[in-house]
Amino acid sequence: MAKSKKKFEIVHLVCAETGDRNYTLKKKPGTNKLELKKYSPRLRRHTVHNERRK
Repeated sequence: MAKSKKKFEIVHLVCAETGDRNYTLKKKPGTNKLELKKYSPRLRRHTVHNERRK
């Protein structure tokens, strides 16, 4: 089978505490899942955000 020729896929960063989708990223397929500390506007502080696909 031929390889997929996608260069990027769209990924959302979802707040672990509220479940809000606060950020959108373009990411290369086949890389590890992201887990970053980003700002959550609803809570008004930095929280852990996990990657979820669209």
